[in-house]
Amino acid sequence: MIKKMTCIECPRGCSLSVDIENCKAVKIGGAGCPKGMAYAISEVEDPSRILTATVMTEGLDIKFLPVRTDKPIPKKELFRAVEEVKKIRVKNALRAGDTVDNNFMGLGVRLVATRSVG
Repeated sequence: MIKKMTCIECPRGCSLSVDIENCKAVKIGGAGCPKGMAYAISEVEDPSRILTATVMTEGLDIKFLPVRTDKPIPKKELFRAVEEVKKIRVKNALRAGDTVDNNFMGLGVRLVATRSVG
Protein backbone atom coordinates (compact mmCIF):
# COMPACT_ATOMS: atom_id res chain seq x y z
CA MET A 1 0.00 0.00 0.00
CA ILE A 2 1.23 3.48 -0.83
CA LYS A 3 0.46 6.30 1.62
CA LYS A 4 0.85 9.94 0.61
CA MET A 5 1.72 12.51 3.28
CA THR A 6 3.26 15.93 3.67
CA CYS A 7 6.35 16.18 5.86
CA ILE A 8 6.07 18.74 8.66
CA GLU A 9 9.62 18.52 9.98
CA CYS A 10 10.96 21.58 8.15
CA PRO A 11 9.53 24.47 6.10
CA ARG A 12 10.01 22.64 2.78
CA GLY A 13 6.85 20.53 3.27
CA CYS A 14 7.99 17.68 1.05
CA SER A 15 5.32 15.44 -0.49
CA LEU A 16 6.19 11.95 0.70
CA SER A 17 5.16 8.64 -0.81
CA VAL A 18 5.52 5.76 1.63
CA ASP A 19 5.29 2.12 0.57
CA ILE A 20 3.91 0.16 3.54
CA GLU A 21 4.10 -3.59 4.06
CA ASN A 22 3.04 -5.31 7.31
CA CYS A 23 2.72 -1.93 9.10
CA LYS A 24 6.34 -1.03 8.23
CA ALA A 25 7.65 1.68 5.92
CA VAL A 26 9.69 -0.22 3.32
CA LYS A 27 10.31 2.52 0.75
CA ILE A 28 10.06 6.30 1.06
CA GLY A 29 10.03 8.69 -1.87
CA GLY A 30 10.04 12.46 -2.00
CA ALA A 31 11.99 13.19 1.19
CA GLY A 32 14.27 16.16 0.66
CA CYS A 33 16.29 15.57 3.83
CA PRO A 34 16.93 12.90 6.49
CA LYS A 35 14.26 14.46 8.73
CA GLY A 36 11.65 13.55 6.12
CA MET A 37 12.73 9.93 6.13
CA ALA A 38 12.53 9.75 9.93
CA TYR A 39 9.15 11.52 9.92
CA ALA A 40 7.66 9.06 7.42
CA ILE A 41 8.87 6.04 9.37
CA SER A 42 7.54 7.47 12.64
CA GLU A 43 4.15 8.36 11.15
CA VAL A 44 3.67 4.86 9.77
CA GLU A 45 5.20 2.72 12.49
CA ASP A 46 4.68 4.67 15.74
CA PRO A 47 2.85 7.98 15.34
CA SER A 48 3.04 10.40 18.26
CA ARG A 49 1.90 13.93 19.03
CA ILE A 50 2.50 16.71 21.55
CA LEU A 51 -0.68 17.10 23.60
CA THR A 52 -1.87 20.67 24.15
CA ALA A 53 -4.85 21.23 26.41
CA THR A 54 -6.12 23.23 29.36
CA VAL A 55 -6.58 22.18 32.97
CA MET A 56 -8.99 23.72 35.44
CA THR A 57 -7.71 25.87 38.28
CA GLU A 58 -9.19 26.51 41.70
CA GLY A 59 -8.80 29.80 43.56
CA LEU A 60 -6.44 31.33 41.03
CA ASP A 61 -6.73 34.37 38.72
CA ILE A 62 -7.68 32.34 35.63
CA LYS A 63 -10.13 29.43 35.33
CA PHE A 64 -8.18 27.37 32.81
CA LEU A 65 -4.42 26.94 32.56
CA PRO A 66 -2.92 26.01 29.17
CA VAL A 67 -0.62 22.98 29.35
CA ARG A 68 1.35 20.71 27.01
CA THR A 69 3.41 17.57 27.18
CA ASP A 70 7.16 18.15 27.03
CA LYS A 71 7.57 15.25 24.58
CA PRO A 72 5.25 13.53 22.11
CA ILE A 73 2.97 10.78 23.36
CA PRO A 74 1.63 7.86 21.32
CA LYS A 75 -1.19 9.02 19.07
CA LYS A 76 -3.31 6.08 20.21
CA GLU A 77 -3.23 7.53 23.77
CA LEU A 78 -4.54 11.01 22.88
CA PHE A 79 -8.21 10.43 23.69
CA ARG A 80 -7.36 8.84 27.05
CA ALA A 81 -4.93 11.70 27.72
CA VAL A 82 -7.65 14.29 27.15
CA GLU A 83 -9.88 12.46 29.64
CA GLU A 84 -7.03 12.43 32.19
CA VAL A 85 -6.39 16.16 31.72
CA LYS A 86 -10.04 16.84 32.58
CA LYS A 87 -9.44 15.37 36.06
CA ILE A 88 -6.53 17.68 36.92
CA ARG A 89 -7.06 20.73 39.14
CA VAL A 90 -4.29 23.27 39.73
CA LYS A 91 -4.55 25.03 43.09
CA ASN A 92 -1.08 26.60 43.43
CA ALA A 93 0.61 29.45 41.58
CA LEU A 94 2.80 28.29 38.70
CA ARG A 95 5.11 29.91 36.20
CA ALA A 96 5.22 29.04 32.51
CA GLY A 97 7.37 25.91 32.19
CA ASP A 98 6.56 24.57 35.66
CA THR A 99 5.52 20.94 35.92
CA VAL A 100 1.84 20.13 36.49
CA ASP A 101 2.37 16.32 36.35
CA ASN A 102 5.85 14.81 36.42
CA ASN A 103 4.94 11.45 34.83
CA PHE A 104 1.72 12.08 32.94
CA MET A 105 -0.27 8.86 32.54
CA GLY A 106 2.88 6.86 33.36
CA LEU A 107 4.23 7.66 29.88
CA GLY A 108 7.47 9.24 31.05
CA VAL A 109 6.49 12.73 29.86
CA ARG A 110 5.88 15.87 31.88
CA LEU A 111 2.73 17.95 31.61
CA VAL A 112 3.90 21.56 31.85
CA ALA A 113 2.19 24.93 32.21
CA THR A 114 2.52 27.16 29.17
CA ARG A 115 1.36 30.29 31.02
CA SER A 116 1.99 31.70 34.48
CA VAL A 117 -0.91 31.67 36.92
CA GLY A 118 -1.09 33.20 40.41
